[in-house]
Amino acid sequence: MHTTTLHFRSFLLLLTAVSIAFLSILMPFYAAIFWAGVLAVIFSPLHRHLLHALGGARPGLAAFLTVACITLIVILPLIFIAGALTTEVAGIYSRINSGQFNLGRYYEQVVTALPPSVHGWLESYGWGDLLSIREKLSAGALQVSQLLAKQAVSIGQNTLQFVVGLGVMLYLLFFLLRDSTAMVPTLKRLIPLEDSHRRKLFEKFATVVRATVKGNIAIAATQGLLGGLMFAFLGIQGALFWGVVMAFLSLLPAVGASLIWVPVAIYFLVTGAYWQGITLTAFGVLVIGLIDNLLRPILVGKDTKLPDYVVLISTLGGLSVFGLNGFVIGPLFAALFMSCWDLFPDAMAMIQNREPPAQADASSTGEDQG
Repeated sequence: MHTTTLHFRSFLLLLTAVSIAFLSILMPFYAAIFWAGVLAVIFSPLHRHLLHALGGARPGLAAFLTVACITLIVILPLIFIAGALTTEVAGIYSRINSGQFNLGRYYEQVVTALPPSVHGWLESYGWGDLLSIREKLSAGALQVSQLLAKQAVSIGQNTLQFVVGLGVMLYLLFFLLRDSTAMVPTLKRLIPLEDSHRRKLFEKFATVVRATVKGNIAIAATQGLLGGLMFAFLGIQGALFWGVVMAFLSLLPAVGASLIWVPVAIYFLVTGAYWQGITLTAFGVLVIGLIDNLLRPILVGKDTKLPDYVVLISTLGGLSVFGLNGFVIGPLFAALFMSCWDLFPDAMAMIQNREPPAQADASSTGEDQG
C-alpha cells in the first residue's frame, strides 16, 4: 500500500512538472489559444448545423467551412478596422502635435461661454485657473497621442508576430471544431469532480463564454458603431477612432460611452452649436444609452448577468493583467469564479450526506461480531 501511494505521488509530481513545462512553452501564444477556444465555443452551433447539413459524416469539411465563415465575418473586418484605425491615430497625433487639435483651447472656450455664476463655482473648486488647466490638458492630450502613436508603430513592427498568432489561432480552431465530440468527454473525465458538478460546470462555462463574449462585445461594438456614425454625421474629426474608444468604454457599466459623447455634446451646446448638441444628446440618451437595456437581456440573459461592480472591477483588473485581451478574460474569470462558488454548497452537502467508507466498515464489523 505504501509503495502504491509513493508511486502515485511520484506520478503526480511528474505530471505537475511536465504540465508546467508545457504551459510555459504555450505562453507566447496564450492569446491565440484563448481566442481559438472562445471562438470554438461561440461558433459550435454553426459547426453542428453545417455538420448536420453535410450528413454528419464530414466533420473536417464542416470545421473548414466554419473557420471560413469566422474569417469572413470576424477576422477580416477586424483587420480592416485595425488598419484604418492605425492611419487615423497617426492623423490625430499629427493634428495634436501641430496644434490643430488643442484640448486646452476647447476647455477654455467652454468655460468662457458659461455664465459668471458658474465661473465662481469653478474657482471655488480650483478649476478657475484657465491658463494652468489649459496647459495641463494640452500636455495630457499630447502624451496620450504619443502613446497611441507608439502603439500604432508597435503594431506595424509586430506584423509577423500577429500573422503567426493568427495562423496558430485558425489552425487550432479548426481542430477544436473538428474533434470537439471526442475532446469534450475526455476533458470531462480529467476533471476530478462529481458527474453532476462536471456537467454543470461545463454547461456554465459554455453559457458564460457565449454571454460574456458574444453579448458584451456585440453590445459594445453596436454602441461604438452608432456613436462613430453620429460623430461622422456631425463632422467630428477622427470619428472611427472615437467610435472604437466608445466601443471599449461600453464594456464598463454605468458610464461607458457617455465618457466620450457627453463632453462633446456639452462643448456643442455652450459654444452655440445647438442643433449638433441637441442631436448628439438625444441620440446618446435614446439610442446609445438604451442599447444596453434592449440587447443585453437578449444576448446575455438574466441568469448569467454579473453585477455591474463585478464587471467593472474584473474588466479593469483583466486589462491591467492581460492587456487588451483582459476586456474578455477578466469578466470571464469572474463569472467562472462565481459559478464555482455556486456549486460549493452542493459539494459540501454531498460530502456531509455521504458516510465515510472507514465508518461504514467499522459499523459492519461491529454488527458481525455482535
